[in-house]
Amino acid sequence: MNGPDVTAASWLSRNRMTVFTGFILFAYAIFIQAVWGWGSVLAVWEGAGLKAMAAAVMLLLGTYVLRTWRIYDYFPRETRGHFMPLFRVVQIHNLLNVMLPFRSGETSFPLLMKKEFDVRLARGTSALLVMRLFDLHALLAAAGLGLVLEKSAVVMWLLWLSFLLLPVFAFAARHPVFRLAERMAPAKAKSIIHEVQAGLPLDISAFARAWGVTIINWFVKIAVLAWVLVLMAGIDLPAGFGGALVGELSSVLPIHAPGGVGTYPAGITAGAVGFGAAADQAALSSLGQAAVNVHLLVIVSSLIGTAMALFVPVRK
Repeated sequence: MNGPDVTAASWLSRNRMTVFTGFILFAYAIFIQAVWGWGSVLAVWEGAGLKAMAAAVMLLLGTYVLRTWRIYDYFPRETRGHFMPLFRVVQIHNLLNVMLPFRSGETSFPLLMKKEFDVRLARGTSALLVMRLFDLHALLAAAGLGLVLEKSAVVMWLLWLSFLLLPVFAFAARHPVFRLAERMAPAKAKSIIHEVQAGLPLDISAFARAWGVTIINWFVKIAVLAWVLVLMAGIDLPAGFGGALVGELSSVLPIHAPGGVGTYPAGITAGAVGFGAAADQAALSSLGQAAVNVHLLVIVSSLIGTAMALFVPVRK
């Protein structure tokens, strides 16, 4: 008599993350309908051009593939031959990051990597820290590029290039830095230092691939969001670039509302105005509406990517 119950419990145990993620997808779809209404969202997108919006979604989905490849290359021994299950992990992690406040969704990455690929929690956490430093550096480099293009001074270009290459210098100096840290740290902290060191790329080739993919990923995403913002708000490209950049920075920093509601559109608006968009009442109203819809585009692309990932079979 307990056969069906045992079978159901076993199925839930194997697929609990899929069920949980499906519930989040459904809940967020209902939330969008309650707050904005899917009809009004699609109407704004139609005004900007549905083909352009579809292309933007496809490009954003492409950045999720790049993120997955970065992790696939980062953990070659554990993930070899399992790209699609890893894509599923990356999408679930991304959705939880979007949904949960104060970057608390980050904790899901080492847990998922442990569950799916048996990566040690300490190594998964240290690798995530390194990748997030890559991400922050790429965003700040993009911001610096905007300033350099505006000033067009040789000194500014040299400063920006030095900042762009900063991770290269830091990686080259890693061995003496870790040796010094190990000598100065108490005995209990040495294991943590070893795990952080294990979370770094294996060699300069692996570092170059991770760093290069990070730069490409973020520059593509910023370019896509700037393009969409220009279409929706009718602003100049530099203002669209600034809006996309500051919006993404607001999502990377610890102060992040659930789903980015409020904080992300506010970051887009502030960035666009800071890079030259008009700040009168009518212009701000139009820009604010466009910022909300750009944010929704990011959320919808994340929902689509996660929904696609749910069809990937769970590894036994």
